[in-house]
Amino acid sequence: MTIVTGVTVRVPAKLNLQLAVGPPRADGYHDLVTVFHAVSLFDEVTAKPAGRDGVTVTGEGADRVPAGPDNLVLKAAAALRKAVAGAAASRRASTGADTAGVHITIAKRIPVAAGLAGGSADAAAALAACNELWDGGLSQPQLVEVAARVGSDVAFALLGGTAVGRGRGEQLTPALAPSTQYHWVLAFADGHLSTPEVYAALDRLRATRAGGAGGTAPAAPAGPDLDAALMSALRSGEARLVGRALSNDLQPAALSLFPALRKTLAAGLELGALGALVAGSGPTCVFLAASADRALDLAVSLSGAGVCRSVARVTGPVAGAAVVPPSK
Repeated sequence: MTIVTGVTVRVPAKLNLQLAVGPPRADGYHDLVTVFHAVSLFDEVTAKPAGRDGVTVTGEGADRVPAGPDNLVLKAAAALRKAVAGAAASRRASTGADTAGVHITIAKRIPVAAGLAGGSADAAAALAACNELWDGGLSQPQLVEVAARVGSDVAFALLGGTAVGRGRGEQLTPALAPSTQYHWVLAFADGHLSTPEVYAALDRLRATRAGGAGGTAPAAPAGPDLDAALMSALRSGEARLVGRALSNDLQPAALSLFPALRKTLAAGLELGALGALVAGSGPTCVFLAASADRALDLAVSLSGAGVCRSVARVTGPVAGAAVVPPSK
């Protein structure tokens, strides 16, 4: 039997091509309808046996990632350990899995608190890596169930591609669209935004608009709906139509907290982007280009315009979390 001494999983960042946000729920979350899109900006997560659970973070924004029990990868490892034990108990059999301590190393390229779900991606990678390391035997559907309990965007990072998310984003349906490759430019901001603060700002903006000058009680916004125009554009495979249909209900809130993003978005559109929006809760700005060459031109021009900290060119959709074969 081969003894596995470490497992590395590569996992992508995500974009929200649509993010429709409903009113706050009793549990504090918001009902969402979103179109997830995985892109070729990857973190790598390595799991190795250890005396106790721990995490090390290197790379982009490593100093901003908690290394203690609040780290989402450790919560993912604990959730998987419980799921593996439960699966064995339900079969009244041992899986043969050794779910002892694990040390997880995260090599980050996805910026922290940037609206790209880097933390959720790392948690998904930890689930896939530990399942392999421990010989847990959980299928992808079973891992997706565990992921949905760990965090809202974790399940999508396992699947990748393009998918419609509902609920908190954890209820997923693959989008019926051709495998068209889209070219994106990501403009990373010199600063960060807190997801809870952006949602709170959205609620305040909506309450202000609904209340009006008369001070009447704010009306709850209607429940979120999937954008038929975006889904039609994705089925067509035409980047021009997709760019026109991009939308994000959180964008006004993100702009209210980080006004400099207005200049970034405007610059990208002036430089020829087919569409522009804030990624998730921000502050990354996302631009769709017509081709690889146009994406390169746009990235160079944005970088020179001084409207962002740095840029990256990515493509999508890409596959979700995947084990990296060991080098020989």
